[in-house]
Amino acid sequence: MMMIPRRNDFGLLEDIFSDPFFRESETKVMKTDIKENANGFSLIVDLPGYEKEEIKIEVENGYLTIHASKKNEIEEKEEGKYVRRERYFGECSRSFYVGEALETEDVCAQFNNGVLKLEIPKVEEKKELPEKKYVRID
Repeated sequence: MMMIPRRNDFGLLEDIFSDPFFRESETKVMKTDIKENANGFSLIVDLPGYEKEEIKIEVENGYLTIHASKKNEIEEKEEGKYVRRERYFGECSRSFYVGEALETEDVCAQFNNGVLKLEIPKVEEKKELPEKKYVRID
């Protein structure tokens, strides 16, 4: 008879769900806080491990998009294989609807110690009212 040590009741499930397949979206999401104030909105985005030059922010078609790209600069010179890799390399992005009236120049951004802070002013949408039409009375 062979005895196999029991880790815990959920050992198999923990092993399955700890697989990167189940955590892939979690590692790529930019964790963001959004705060509204009288003049606009403040976004605070966590981008640990990124440099300022690896981040691009654009406003287009009413959406503010934050794009970050990280290259794996570690060369595989040493022998051996990784047993586990948790650090993320690659690209990720996140978009927020900000309205058609907001321009790129309206957004202020600061990046310090892996935290991106954006100030987005409240901008009134330019709505053109259609010309009123009346029913003709005969």
